Amino acid sequence: MTLLRDTRYPTPHELALTARALADEHPGDALLRRAGASRGGEPLWVLSLAPTGHGTGRNVLVVAGAHANEPVGGATALALARRLLREPAPRAGCGWHFLLCADPDGAGLHRTPRPYSLLDYHRSFYRPPGPEQPEWAPSLLPPDRLPPETLALTALIDELRPVLQVSLHATDLGGSWVQLTRDIPGLAEPFGKSAAELRIPVENGASDAAGWPSPGPGIFVIPEPGSEAAGAFHPEDTRLSTWYHAHRYAGTTAIVEVPMWASDLVDDPAPHPDPRGALRLLAGRLTTDAEPVARAREGAAAGPDPMAGALLRAVDWTLALIPRIAAEWTGAGAPAEATAAYISSIDAFGRRLSLRAAAMLLRVLRAQGHPAAPGLDRLVTGWCEEFSARFGARWVPVTTQVEHQSRTVLAAYERLVAAGR
Repeated sequence: MTLLRDTRYPTPHELALTARALADEHPGDALLRRAGASRGGEPLWVLSLAPTGHGTGRNVLVVAGAHANEPVGGATALALARRLLREPAPRAGCGWHFLLCADPDGAGLHRTPRPYSLLDYHRSFYRPPGPEQPEWAPSLLPPDRLPPETLALTALIDELRPVLQVSLHATDLGGSWVQLTRDIPGLAEPFGKSAAELRIPVENGASDAAGWPSPGPGIFVIPEPGSEAAGAFHPEDTRLSTWYHAHRYAGTTAIVEVPMWASDLVDDPAPHPDPRGALRLLAGRLTTDAEPVARAREGAAAGPDPMAGALLRAVDWTLALIPRIAAEWTGAGAPAEATAAYISSIDAFGRRLSLRAAAMLLRVLRAQGHPAAPGLDRLVTGWCEEFSARFGARWVPVTTQVEHQSRTVLAAYERLVAAGR
């Protein structure tokens, strides 16, 4: 199985089979082992590449599949492993470790290995609520309630003490950007060069990083503790996530985002003429869009079906976020000045919230033959078409997504080493 040539995203089972083959082909350099098990009993596989030569004994940890609806990370992890076996220079004195899928249970519920359109992507959409996400759980739950996926990940960080942890993420529609727990000087140049060569727009005003320091286009540094800028639109505190667990060992975490569908609107640095007016309009649309989804949710019940239960928990979590987000957009903290890219990023963020809740709810209603399903189906279809048309969506081939993430991971490590960390 050659995932670099595939036109679809590999499943966790396929990732494990390919990693096993790599370990068998390179017994002195590669090792596949279990780092734990998911809540559903699925193995959490880690592929490790041994360092070459003599050196510092440092480690890099690459985490894939932390969000079920962002499946490119596993393909990137294996592509990186192959590259490092062929071109071992970055392994000089450094072990590389790849957690192939941090949430295999979630990946089993989000079943879109090759989405042909945004609608196709949302037909089998699933993204778990925050407390069930491996990286976010520590920011939302007490230590004695953390899921096993989180415990396995933090134990892996404790074992490896990585100088660099990289979390591979994706966005459905937009551009590419990188979030850092500490600045990596010089990363913006190779990141931007890669994006330009591969025709991937750089998301200059990512809504996830509103107000964060930006040392270069598409590079955002998470603010220090005590700052008001972190997590403006989320209940989670980023700095309590597993991204910061590496700081116990003087490590840095990079979160590399790449789009499935690209849009040049998120790469527009021109000033927006009326940011506050635009945010009021977007908040109003978000509130209006959520209303029919909330009404349809009232008639849905999970019953004994565990999949329906998981989907409805995620629907409820998403719907509960919407009033807070709308209030943020219309509150006193709304920016008086902003770029067109930032407003476009906010626009996309709002559209996907209602759409995701509706898509997950539709899966439940359709399976139950609920009379509200046809109407909700029309809503999901229309929203997907509007989203795609508004942003001029163009598909980014899986191989291109993988290549950009791979280049960015290697550049982050090279710049980190150059900075003497």
